[in-house]
Amino acid sequence: MFGLFKAKKKTGQPIIAPVTGILMPLDDVTDDVFSQKMMGDGFAIQPEESQIVSPVSGTVSTVFPTKHAIGITTPEGLDVLVHMGLDTVELDGKPFKVDVALNDAVTAGQPLATIDREQIKKSGYDDTIVVIYTNMEKLKNFPTVVSSQITQGQQIGELIYV
Repeated sequence: MFGLFKAKKKTGQPIIAPVTGILMPLDDVTDDVFSQKMMGDGFAIQPEESQIVSPVSGTVSTVFPTKHAIGITTPEGLDVLVHMGLDTVELDGKPFKVDVALNDAVTAGQPLATIDREQIKKSGYDDTIVVIYTNMEKLKNFPTVVSSQITQGQQIGELIYV
């Protein structure tokens, strides 16, 4: 009767900025693996701070042994990779302090890691934070980003699932 008892259709899942800095499209990242979207689409942030928080709610599905990347799987099955720095796998985990473990439940905005930005830069690496949706077939739509200043926790847009 008048749709009063119909289930509300879920519109999507918010995705937030994992760090304060300059938000940019993947096309602007200096690493071809990311800029050519070989691993999937997403966005990047040139950080101004060291604490990295989860951009989505879900379960920690991967913590790389070198601590430079953390994977989160949303309840809808989307795999979101938070990659801290470019080529920082070479630093063998030294500039990273990870605050989560495999299979931990995380909420958007919960601390994932702290990076030593100075150590990354002194070692000759780029500290850009990259967020990739690695199994794009799960998404119908995701935020298109333009270069702009963003604050940690600020909503970038919504992930719309198939």
